[in-house]
Amino acid sequence: MVLKTILNGKQLAITIDRLCHQLIENHLQFENTVLIGLQPRGIYLGDRIYETLKKLLPGAIIHYGKLDITFYRDDYNKGKTLHVPSETNINFSIENKKVVLIDDVLYTGRTIRSALDAMLDFGRPASVELLALIDRRFSRQLPIQPDYTGRTIDALISQKVRVLWEQRDGKDEVILVD
Repeated sequence: MVLKTILNGKQLAITIDRLCHQLIENHLQFENTVLIGLQPRGIYLGDRIYETLKKLLPGAIIHYGKLDITFYRDDYNKGKTLHVPSETNINFSIENKKVVLIDDVLYTGRTIRSALDAMLDFGRPASVELLALIDRRFSRQLPIQPDYTGRTIDALISQKVRVLWEQRDGKDEVILVD
């Protein structure tokens, strides 16, 4: 197994900071914007984005929720893998709001398609944007593109992108696994 570092801890922190500044440019004080992290791994990025925005915009009210898409997946109940649901925590309406979906790696687009379906249970948003830390741009199966991208990479189908988080994995790093 060959590991290649895409982003080290310091580069990851700078990238998250940049993404937050891009969100502020487009959403200013977040009066009509909500952030939704996708379970299970997008919530780590979502938590970081949310905490950084709170520091950059003291006093601003920023709504942040977590969405589980397990039962909306197109491969649910197929194959040998048992999909265990995570917690959904959205205690606000998304009706007529600008929604920013947050996920760590955008690969085929199927997770985002499932998230769009699941999100409609909480209202009909005015618009939806996608923030992805890593965009594997040549692997898409659906016409889904991120509005905010941390890093775009070209990877073979046989390669995996792993995002490591301090609170889960003991360090912050993005690696490519061969």
